[in-house]
Amino acid sequence: MSIAIQQKNKRRLRQPIVVVLGHVDHGKTTLLDKIRGTAVVKKEPGEMTQHVGASLVPVSVIEKIAAPLKKVIRFKLDIPGLLFIDTPGHELFSNLRRRGGSVADLAILVIDINEGVMPQTIESIEILKARKTPFIVAANKIDKIPGWRSYPDEPIIESLKKQSSNVVKKLEALIYQLVGQLAEKGVNAEYFERVRDFMTTVPIVPVSAKTGEGIPELLAIMAGMAQRYMTERLRYAEGPAKGVVLEVKEQPGYGTALDVVLYDGVLHEKDLFVIAGMNGPIVSRVRAILMPKPLIDIRVAKTDLAPVEEVSAAAGIRIIAPGIDEAIAGSPFYVIPNETEIENYKRMVLEEVSAIRIKKDINGVIVKADTLGTLEALIEALSRKSIPIRIADVGPLTRREVIEASIVAKTDKYLGAILLFNVKMMPDAEELAKKENIKIFSGNIIYKLVEDYVTWIEEEKKKELQRELELVVLPAKIKILPGFVFRRSDPAIVGVEVLGGVVRSGTPLMRIDGKNVGEILQIQHMGVPLKEARKGQEVAISIKGHVMVGRHIKEGDILYSDIPLSHAKLIISKLKSMLDEDSIQILKEIIRIKASLDPAFAALLMQL
Repeated sequence: MSIAIQQKNKRRLRQPIVVVLGHVDHGKTTLLDKIRGTAVVKKEPGEMTQHVGASLVPVSVIEKIAAPLKKVIRFKLDIPGLLFIDTPGHELFSNLRRRGGSVADLAILVIDINEGVMPQTIESIEILKARKTPFIVAANKIDKIPGWRSYPDEPIIESLKKQSSNVVKKLEALIYQLVGQLAEKGVNAEYFERVRDFMTTVPIVPVSAKTGEGIPELLAIMAGMAQRYMTERLRYAEGPAKGVVLEVKEQPGYGTALDVVLYDGVLHEKDLFVIAGMNGPIVSRVRAILMPKPLIDIRVAKTDLAPVEEVSAAAGIRIIAPGIDEAIAGSPFYVIPNETEIENYKRMVLEEVSAIRIKKDINGVIVKADTLGTLEALIEALSRKSIPIRIADVGPLTRREVIEASIVAKTDKYLGAILLFNVKMMPDAEELAKKENIKIFSGNIIYKLVEDYVTWIEEEKKKELQRELELVVLPAKIKILPGFVFRRSDPAIVGVEVLGGVVRSGTPLMRIDGKNVGEILQIQHMGVPLKEARKGQEVAISIKGHVMVGRHIKEGDILYSDIPLSHAKLIISKLKSMLDEDSIQILKEIIRIKASLDPAFAALLMQL
């Protein structure tokens, strides 16, 4: 291959698409604003470009910002720049989906270094892992560390040289703590200067979105990672455009518009395209491609849009087209090369979307989400917990879906439940759900929504076991206290010490030789009736039955609960987890005694 062709191919790398995720208030928007603001200051006239929902930071700007690092980090960039998606947050990131992964090439996970990993941080990690998106951790708000002295826009390695040893130690301790928290979530992370292999270790870059410290390293590492590990992925394509619908919105004067992120190819005005709609694929033609006018400051409002005739990936654009009112956010966007290919492309979109919009005749939960991206992320989260799904779809909850949940609930109340992510219920659906007593979970954090559902199941099952536990004779061992015989018979009343387990009113008792000696009628302590007594308690019990103290039982005797065979089987097979170690030991003693009289009990010993 000639040098000229090699150079042309190198130049034809597209810019990587970068997203910013993290917990609320950890500084996602501030970091984006700082990167853009710094880029505006460093740009040459006419160099900075803005897209709908995205900002391109050119390579020349990245090189200028990272220039102080040249002595430490050697890099020569061939990518044209970094395209930052302006809408931070895991909800919209989940819409940047494409078959086999994410439209985003890289991600910045913003974590407040002083607070560490928080609920939405976990959510972001789960989605990044599911989509296999490489990411960098921006450990933000270093300026909040007590004693920190700010050096605006400096590399972190330079700023650290000017900090006191106490501040440096504090920062190291916070990074070490963050490394541990991320490890608990299955992320192998390390301070960026200690990373040897960026493919296996997530770099942590301490930054201040407020002062700009650490931004040079953050941009240099992102650009370097993209270029080193993603050359094939970033190879520029000149074919028909491919993208994803980020949002569906109203554009004043135009009607319904699509905010689309293009990740491949070129889009022209009047191109034929296909997207997913609520009731099947939608084929339409591009009437207008809107982009912000060239701006001096990237942060000017996004309402000032001008049409362009064509645009190349990667880009964020607004598309005006007829008949797109039912478009679904998170949908794939494909330009159809010619009209003979329409049915093939419709089928392709249908197949892709059908893998997410599930309808199966099985016992499973009902799942509704606001977009295809969040629906897919929710399905992935449920699959990891092996939770079956009957229906998964976008849009509000309908009466039909509540009926489906009630059908499931008749055979399995735990799967006859509904999970709603960022969607409402239709009034008739809500009314029916109340009537049918269908459990509904709502939320806007995916992992939390799934966690709430799983916790509910665990708590309900525990309550169910508790109810069953109340109906069986539990293991118990008591000793008749010498000198505490209050009545010898009819009923016998004696003072006892509970040596282990639980005794309750109605508990049948037996001697150490297995002979039944009656049933506990009542339990009292200091004249106050008790429902039950546990290990260590000394109480008075009345025993009904043909039992006489001195003849059938005597002071100092050890008595056990006389557990029927069916109860023993149920406890061992289903309720054993509800017993403490002490009660299990007493259960073994009881079964050994019973086994000497009834061979059916002998088999149970093997199961303990």
